[in-house]
Amino acid sequence: ALSRLRKELDMLHREPPPGISAWAKEDGSFEIEAVIHGAEDTPYARGSFHLLLAVPERYPFEPPRFTTPIYHPNIDSAGRICLDILNMPPKGAWKPSLNLPTVLSSIQLLMSHPNPDDGLMVEITHEYIHHPERFKQTAEERTRRHA
Repeated sequence: ALSRLRKELDMLHREPPPGISAWAKEDGSFEIEAVIHGAEDTPYARGSFHLLLAVPERYPFEPPRFTTPIYHPNIDSAGRICLDILNMPPKGAWKPSLNLPTVLSSIQLLMSHPNPDDGLMVEITHEYIHHPERFKQTAEERTRRHA
């Protein structure tokens, strides 16, 4: 698991997806820190969102979580992320072929395109669906404050 993790981190250093960076918290550590920059034309633009990923020895990942507060329908106040690729089958779509760059890119995509059909935060999801301008304004304000 550690060997694969090192290869994936090396891949992220050589060819990072736009707006994403990641590194081992300590040398030889199974904890990864990552930063995802909010995409332009979203409420998260100009924000830098920090995540912590715990990679168990049995690899694949345990779900990453945000350590930077984010106002999002699919991310709860503890930073947990509702994204199908972060869960094992049959409920989830995790595959051993997925890697760290793919997981982080998928989270970045979720930030830009929330999934209201699978909302984790009921009130935020309701606001996203029924009051999109209020959602955008609150998300932008929280991004300025926290990210």
